[in-house]
Amino acid sequence: MSDPRKPIRRNTMMSLRPLYFDLVAAHGVMGGAIQLELASRTLIPLPDGGVEVRFATSGRLRCSPAAAIQLRDAAIAALKMYDQSEVKSSTATSKLN
Repeated sequence: MSDPRKPIRRNTMMSLRPLYFDLVAAHGVMGGAIQLELASRTLIPLPDGGVEVRFATSGRLRCSPAAAIQLRDAAIAALKMYDQSEVKSSTATSKLN
């Protein structure tokens, strides 16, 4: 039996890797699970000094429909927050004649 005085061990930010992506490359449903494939842009240097842009899979999300709804709602809420912060920052830096 566990000791109730001992703190519960949780993952910390140091043990979790952030997931960065530039686009959702594919989405679908299989066996009732929502599936999203995330991709990141990579730059490939060319011999002539140019750069070729390619996309590589950076992660896959699989979740229940309920979790997908929560993810969607959280993304919409975060985008609303972003839009509000952009409006505030643009009015704070604009000048009138």
